[in-house]
Amino acid sequence: MYKIKKAEQLSANSYLMDVEAPRVAKHCQPGQFVIVKMDEKGERIPLTICDYDRNKGTVTIVFQPVGASTQKFVHLGQGDSFRDFTGPLGCPSELLEEDTEALKEKKILFVGGGVGAAPIYPQVKWMHEHGVGVDVIIGAKTKDLLILEEEMKAVAENYYPCTDDGSYGFGGMVTARMEELAAEGKQYDVCVIIGPMIMMKFGVLTAKKIGIPQCIVSMNPIMVDGTGMCGACRVLVDGKVKFACVDGPEFDGYGVDFDSAMKRQTMYKDKEQRKLLKLQEGDTHHGGCGQCGGEE
Repeated sequence: MYKIKKAEQLSANSYLMDVEAPRVAKHCQPGQFVIVKMDEKGERIPLTICDYDRNKGTVTIVFQPVGASTQKFVHLGQGDSFRDFTGPLGCPSELLEEDTEALKEKKILFVGGGVGAAPIYPQVKWMHEHGVGVDVIIGAKTKDLLILEEEMKAVAENYYPCTDDGSYGFGGMVTARMEELAAEGKQYDVCVIIGPMIMMKFGVLTAKKIGIPQCIVSMNPIMVDGTGMCGACRVLVDGKVKFACVDGPEFDGYGVDFDSAMKRQTMYKDKEQRKLLKLQEGDTHHGGCGQCGGEE
């Protein structure tokens, strides 16, 4: 069992937990993820590592309650435990493999949308600890949905918050902020974009438009099993089949076929919504409608 040492709500739709997992904390790197399972019959949920403390033996995860399993996570608190907490899985960020002195010479931009701020944070923190200054754009629909603001400000050279409704920071999409920075004369060698699939698609198009030579995206939104066995996270990169969980989750953004990836992402929506409905209705759910899978 893996004890939850800290549990807090970051925003209306996102939650943070510090989980006691010494082995994972000892070996994990920014860009990797864990598989979390609430109980013996629980669903396997892949979650990107947001932070880690090797001395305390804890790993920080951030999640949004979008399905039945993550809805159950919300009711867990400090002192509760997960049945399984497996990792680290996936490949670390490719930027970590580069020579640190060479990284210091590059202009790097991180762009995150919503809960995408969580996997971006450990990478930016690693850069800061190794003397690499980077710029960060984080977007959300409203100010109240921005997460990890103070943490990001502490490690980013320049932090640019964006809100769709203009309630805070730059008023508009992260892509518009990217173009504005380019218009101001900012030039970048590398852009790392993590967030919802549609946001990454247009972020990549914008990066290409403003002339950023290298673009990296994380395909963690399409992961299901997390071990390469289910095949759900197949993604085409430069026309070749890759698996987000074992070959990634990070890939060359300019090579990713986002349209096919987004189509694949919708394959499990119906089943996910059926499980959520069954959870919400509890004992009153009899499945007689034949539409929700409750009779199975």
